[in-house]
Amino acid sequence: MRTLRTIRPVWLVVIALVAGAAGWVTTQLTNRASLPTPVLPLSSLLTMGIIVVLTLTLGVQVLRWRNGHRNKPLNAVLAARTVVLAQACAYAGALLSGWHLGVLVDQLPTLALRSNLNVIWFALAVVGGGIIMIVVGLIVERFCRIPPEDGPPPAGKSPKRNSSGGEEYA
Repeated sequence: MRTLRTIRPVWLVVIALVAGAAGWVTTQLTNRASLPTPVLPLSSLLTMGIIVVLTLTLGVQVLRWRNGHRNKPLNAVLAARTVVLAQACAYAGALLSGWHLGVLVDQLPTLALRSNLNVIWFALAVVGGGIIMIVVGLIVERFCRIPPEDGPPPAGKSPKRNSSGGEEYA
């Protein structure tokens, strides 16, 4: 059975950089073809907010159980889904913020020439929402980690890690 691996911040940076380059190139091409700039509307912030709230809510449930509020047993499937949701939230945040940073890099030189700054504000808002998604994803993933056993490990034994190098989750 494969276990989940923790999010590697390097991958988040790589995703953001690749998405930023794609956003910049796409904006260049759409502007040359007189098409609208490819940014998400402000209504996408509502969806991002719902995802963040859901992720935090599920993460806090797992954290409370992990910290000793064990009135009922933890649903292992719910805990696993919470970790996956947290990781997806962080990766989606990196993708969205990277794309919109690429759009901003393309649009900022023309800032003085623009009469309508909506594209800039929309892109900035989605970048901010993406950063919040990354932070919440990383925090909730940490909520779901199983704490180490009390006391030092027995002589000759290393801390609890699975065979694939990943950490264990609640």
